Amino acid sequence: MSKSCGITSAAFLFSREAEFRVWKRWLQPGFELRLSGTHQLVRTSAVSTRIYLLVVLFLGQSLRAENWPFWRGPSRQGVSQETGLPLHWSAESNIVWKAEIPGEGWSSPIVYGDQVFVTSTTESGVQCRVIAIDRKTGQVQWNKHVFDQTPLKKEQRNSYATPTPATDGERVYAVFGDGSIVAVAARGGEKVWEYRDVKYYSQHGLGSSPISYGDLLIMPVDASSSGENKRIGWQIPWDKSYLLALDRKTGAVRWKGMRGESRIGHATPNIIKMDRRETLVSGAGDVIQGFSLEDGKRLWSFYSQGEGVVPSIVVGNGVVFSVSGFEKPHVRAVRPPKENGGESELVWEQKKSVPMIPSLLFAGKHLYGITEGGVAICLNAETGEVVWQERIGGNHFASPVLVENRIYFLSDEGECTVIEAAPEFKILARNSLPGSVKASLAISNRQLFLRTAQHLYCIGFK
Repeated sequence: MSKSCGITSAAFLFSREAEFRVWKRWLQPGFELRLSGTHQLVRTSAVSTRIYLLVVLFLGQSLRAENWPFWRGPSRQGVSQETGLPLHWSAESNIVWKAEIPGEGWSSPIVYGDQVFVTSTTESGVQCRVIAIDRKTGQVQWNKHVFDQTPLKKEQRNSYATPTPATDGERVYAVFGDGSIVAVAARGGEKVWEYRDVKYYSQHGLGSSPISYGDLLIMPVDASSSGENKRIGWQIPWDKSYLLALDRKTGAVRWKGMRGESRIGHATPNIIKMDRRETLVSGAGDVIQGFSLEDGKRLWSFYSQGEGVVPSIVVGNGVVFSVSGFEKPHVRAVRPPKENGGESELVWEQKKSVPMIPSLLFAGKHLYGITEGGVAICLNAETGEVVWQERIGGNHFASPVLVENRIYFLSDEGECTVIEAAPEFKILARNSLPGSVKASLAISNRQLFLRTAQHLYCIGFK
């Protein structure tokens, strides 16, 4: 076998860790391999053994690297499987690069390969932009003005570019404050399609993010009335909210899943797998619900009082963990029905130190969270019992992330408190960068990506 053939085979096999075991055997001197569809027998040599050493070095890096392609990463839960990330940093240490981000926006960064994507608005929220940054250098690759919007009402802490974009590596999907959705080419930023039929209005502004599943892009539209009585949909339940599924390639509507009676919310959906069946799980004001991913049919609904729900749902061990909105804040664990048409079941609920904006983290037997006022909490995931609660300080809007058994809590003041993910509270580090922070961290390629009001930082070992 020629060297070029061997290298081509290596490139193919690099993408699958399981196949690496076969590749490893083939690269041992003297191993014989019969080529498929032929009678040719190949015997490996010292040349292929040297290639094997390169493979080992390459895989030692690449198998730990993962993309962070949408809100809360590949798990949709803020959990990363990477290793070798910095525990400590400052403006002078472990900063790979710092890039200025034009405009305003609190969308969190996403990472795919060697590109980082964020969104922003300029001209007081009118011009909507999608921005690509080189992950290795911090240089802006392109900055596309995709369309204009009419800025509407929002909370002061919100922005007109709060939804975190999503990407599949080929296209980037972005949502802006008026509900408009756009897909642009990842490499050049050219517009592929746009969907502007959502006429979004909310007393709080738009805060939820799209998720990607199969060939679908799914976005919750949990709005309130723009009519004379602004309390409808906000303080008074209505039946106009829905989940929207678009074809990722074309932007065509695939389905709409109507909620029924609900109120405004800003939670990003998640997906739970039970008995080989995957279900879309989504929360909004007063409701936690399950929907069919095939046609958007509502499968079950659980009443959870409260409007303006912000924290995204997390799942684990067949249970949905949700935070209710304002009015009667609770953390609730709900078990979905085993069969379509069945009843969901409350497993437990508790009302101590409820995070109203940052999302929860599920890690094994525990749930971790933080309140806007800086109180961190650890709950027993099976019972809801408070394991510990400790004040770490600061104001918190970003959702925490978990990596290497460490939890990173990022405050509005730019301080990141790192604790051990354990039933005993232990602070491992405190790191500060200048600037206000409401976006959540992204993790990829042994690096952390942190967005402040004006800059994007890449944190890692040089």
